[in-house]
Amino acid sequence: MEKNTIAGTGTGAGIAAAAAPVISEGWKRSGGEPSLAEAHGSLKVPRQAGWFRKLLAFMGPGYLVAVGYMDPGNWATDLAGGSLFGYTLLSVILLSNLVAMLLQALAGKLGIVTGRDLAQACRDHYSKPVSLLLWVLCELAIAACDLAELIGTAIALNLLFGVPLLWGVILTSLDVMIVLLLQNKGFRYMEALVITLIGTIGGCFLIELIWAQPVVSEVLKGFVPSGQIVTNPAMLYIAIGILGATVMPHNLYLHSSIVQTRDFERTPSGKREAIRFATVDSTLALGLALFINAAILIVAGAVFHTSGHTEIAEIGDAYHLMAPLMGGAAASVLFGVALLAAGQNSTLTGTLAGQIVMEGFLGLKMKPWLRRLITRLIALVPAVIVTALYGEKGTTQLLIFSQVILSLQLSFAVFPLVKFTGDRRKMGEFANKTFTQALAWFCAFLIAALNLYLLGMTVWGWL
Repeated sequence: MEKNTIAGTGTGAGIAAAAAPVISEGWKRSGGEPSLAEAHGSLKVPRQAGWFRKLLAFMGPGYLVAVGYMDPGNWATDLAGGSLFGYTLLSVILLSNLVAMLLQALAGKLGIVTGRDLAQACRDHYSKPVSLLLWVLCELAIAACDLAELIGTAIALNLLFGVPLLWGVILTSLDVMIVLLLQNKGFRYMEALVITLIGTIGGCFLIELIWAQPVVSEVLKGFVPSGQIVTNPAMLYIAIGILGATVMPHNLYLHSSIVQTRDFERTPSGKREAIRFATVDSTLALGLALFINAAILIVAGAVFHTSGHTEIAEIGDAYHLMAPLMGGAAASVLFGVALLAAGQNSTLTGTLAGQIVMEGFLGLKMKPWLRRLITRLIALVPAVIVTALYGEKGTTQLLIFSQVILSLQLSFAVFPLVKFTGDRRKMGEFANKTFTQALAWFCAFLIAALNLYLLGMTVWGWL
């Protein structure tokens, strides 16, 4: 039996070398370079500081993950749910975020304990053909997510500044340069930009909520699950869409990697502490994502549903109706600014996830600018073609299609994650407890069943 090979701690390149994935009885090999080697262990965690200072040092990765939970794909389902059914589906948003909190906590734990990201763990555990299949599926999911961000940002540019959709798609593709610039400056700069954009989205919707003046008692009732969600086919369809659009598969790969950017002690007590702080970080960040998603649905319910506008199918419709219904152009402008921030934010993390899964599954190093260019081109080509041929209606359909692809891929990330984190041979004393593992498997099978049903309803018209 091979023993763990890591000893000692350090900073910068030293910690990156020391923190290569461990070899234990549950793993076949060390896995080569650490995940996201250029940033691995680059952010120092003060050893003797108090609880709050340590928390601040760990905060950041959770917010990079949270942006995937408030992307334009979520907006479409939240707007449809609020305009059609008022506040009833708030309970679904709450449930989706609770599931996300559990899965992201497990992803963070996998990275901290094993020194592997989820892609590296899959490559180690599964055969080469299976690993290649998982990589292809993950790349499709990242491209689908990138497609949603491209379209969402292009729609925002069109609504705010009158930029034609086609030119908006092309302009948005250039934001890949922002990622490169920020990563060269240091990982903390990217985290700072992401947190700033999340704050912008949250601030815009806080103002929208105040202006919309929803009935608080009705909003609170919406967080209590209703039997209508299951018995009403149309409501069930939107509910599954919300679930499918909430948990993003590439976020699990991303989170298991970027928690390792912290230079924590690679000892059992150091790992235990890092797990606690990483879980607090991701839970707080996803709590903010819950607020934003709930706010979108509440605003849609208070403004559109109560006024009889119950079929808001497109983001552009919501933008144009907000000004007359809320009594001022500022409402529409804030909505557009939040959409622009959401689209820009998500694309920053999507391209980073692309680098992580390629390196993790294939062991293939590629220059960051080339990796991001490939990811962006995969999404750019269909977006340009559909926008040029069909305009806004076509982009809306493409946005929905991208969410279906994401839903299908999700289980291929969730099942390995739950399996690995519950395996004592791989995780040792950090393996999931019986209750946590049972709950995680329940969530995994629930996601799989609901996403298959969503696919059936979308493709074959099951109702």
